[in-house]
Amino acid sequence: MVRPALEVADIFRAHGTAWRQAQHKHLSLGQLKVMSAIEQCRTSTLGGHVLHCPACEHDEIAYNSCRNRHCPKCQASTAKRWLEARQDDLLPVDYYHLVFTLPAPISAIAYTNKAVIYGLLFELAAETLHTIAADPKHLGARIGATLVLHTWGSALTHHPHIHGIVPGGGLSLDGEQWVACKPGFFLSVRVLSRLFRRRFLEELSKAQAAGQLQFFGEYAHLADAVAFADWLAPLKKCEWVVYAKRPFARPEAVLAYLSRYTHRVAIANSRLISMDEQGVTFRWKDYRAKGKTRHKTMTLSTDEFIRRFLLHVLPSGFHRIRHYGWLANTGRHDKLTRIRELLYVAPEEAKVTESSTESVQAVFMCPDCGAPMIIVEILARKPLIRASPQQRGAP
Repeated sequence: MVRPALEVADIFRAHGTAWRQAQHKHLSLGQLKVMSAIEQCRTSTLGGHVLHCPACEHDEIAYNSCRNRHCPKCQASTAKRWLEARQDDLLPVDYYHLVFTLPAPISAIAYTNKAVIYGLLFELAAETLHTIAADPKHLGARIGATLVLHTWGSALTHHPHIHGIVPGGGLSLDGEQWVACKPGFFLSVRVLSRLFRRRFLEELSKAQAAGQLQFFGEYAHLADAVAFADWLAPLKKCEWVVYAKRPFARPEAVLAYLSRYTHRVAIANSRLISMDEQGVTFRWKDYRAKGKTRHKTMTLSTDEFIRRFLLHVLPSGFHRIRHYGWLANTGRHDKLTRIRELLYVAPEEAKVTESSTESVQAVFMCPDCGAPMIIVEILARKPLIRASPQQRGAP
């Protein structure tokens, strides 16, 4: 794979130290860890191995990846493994793509309340889908759903929203038959939007009353219950964006879509154009424009680019991909087996892996001749500095 001309890691290495010093009072430990991981990714700091090709005598050094989920270079292999695990979940039905978006005022307070508001976004999007789908007036079935959290817009602004991938039907409430949705139509987005709005505002009010939300700066007054209720009032009347796209062309297309969305980070290295005295220039898509005019370039000062990138660091341990209904881990295998029986889909025969009949293929291939390479030396990672030299040398 050809290395991009510019990477997020290059920007962090060139300007990260100065930026951290200027912003040290405003950075979380999670953000500092992400910066450090990206800066060290695939460098000698993390160690690696020396590869040798016996066929053409080519030698090469391969350094280890940081494996941080926010790193643009470390998601491809993770996404591939995740998608392979999802292959067995596919059904021969239409799949729909739904998006649940928060209004701008709630997005603004979400930044200082990520765990709470992102958690509500997941829970209430799933609850809304299951409630409306189970209603006999709509589908009358129990559905499964995979939800993925994105927190960014194309310009790296803070824009929390949920992407949902949902099979077009579900198990009847008694579990005895498959209930398919109407061709080309899953659920009414207007009904979904109304319920999602009502339930989110209810739970947000409960969180505020329980003292689970923090408010700073221009939002500090929202700590008062009356002021918070007044602030919420207009949000009960405005439209909340919930929309559904056309069904995928075929079930296999779902995996192609998921490969682009599940392990995406705020910005891919391929979108970066240049870094100079003017700042960082990158490609972005303006969804308010139409046609080819959507594709634009933007230049941000280096400090602003780093700030926007770090807006999207998730709380430690927070899962950004979740499965619900009969796609949840609990009982998924048994429920999918039952659904395949109802859809008259023959169970797949156990696949014999190549490794069971042949020797395992070499992981590393020579870029010059394509022959397998062997590891001839392991490069140890450098020890991390836990304190400044002055502190370590103190008595």
